[in-house]
Amino acid sequence: MKLSGPQEYGLRCLLVMAKEPQEVFTIPEIAKREALSKPYVAKLMRILHKGELVKSIRGQLGGYQLIHAPDQILLTTVLNCLGGRLYSEKFCKDHSGIKKICVHNTDCSLRALWSILDTTVQRVLGQLTLQSLTSGERQMSALAKTQFGSNAGQGSSSRTTGGQV
Repeated sequence: MKLSGPQEYGLRCLLVMAKEPQEVFTIPEIAKREALSKPYVAKLMRILHKGELVKSIRGQLGGYQLIHAPDQILLTTVLNCLGGRLYSEKFCKDHSGIKKICVHNTDCSLRALWSILDTTVQRVLGQLTLQSLTSGERQMSALAKTQFGSNAGQGSSSRTTGGQV
């Protein structure tokens, strides 16, 4: 499983804003801080604006600003805005193979697995806000361990090696 590019980069753009929630950020500022192209940041800001996570401020001193305080913006809301849920019932219809209806339509253990994983991911993300992510990796790992009994963030080398040793 993986996050989409817009989910990763859109979340990073929001984190820039969450660290200074009263500030107004221009597309070039965000692009420079996150090493992204200006057109891509502009696209992400349009999506986030449409999802009512940021507001656009016009004029010479304009840019983008969070609509709500970082501690009021749930990660489920952000990731759903930027790319949707991990799993939806539409998934089976879209991945039915060469037939109109999947051959496993009446009894599918994969559907049950994806549904359980999606519910679990949504539950965890529903307990975290943008504010949760502003303190850094070490604090987020500690929070995950305390709140969810997870060893998340403990093996960051698997992220760069693709999980191979």
